[in-house]
Amino acid sequence: MESVSLERLGVEQLATAANANSGRSAITLHGGRTHRLRQTLIALLAGRRLGEHGSPHDATLQVLRGRVRLHAGDDIYEVSAGDIFDIPDARHDLEAVEDAVVLLTVPVDAHRVQA
Repeated sequence: MESVSLERLGVEQLATAANANSGRSAITLHGGRTHRLRQTLIALLAGRRLGEHGSPHDATLQVLRGRVRLHAGDDIYEVSAGDIFDIPDARHDLEAVEDAVVLLTVPVDAHRVQA
């Protein structure tokens, strides 16, 4: 098993996001057909959003750098570097309050996991 520097990858993904029209970048670190979890490192520039989307049950968001705001219906949650947050099981969007790097962990569809 190989060690991965989230700090280094976060810096790289922020640089990629700075050069992208969308102001965001992402890379899957862990996951696939034989895994039960998928982890994705996402970089968002300040003021950029992921846009509203559904939530898989039991997803978490760990903020590695910066600060983000998660909007779920009428609820707004602000999460900062060093925090881990259980994403509500509801449609939501994610906004970067400042340049941010987050680690999203979601369960992989149980039908795709091979025992």
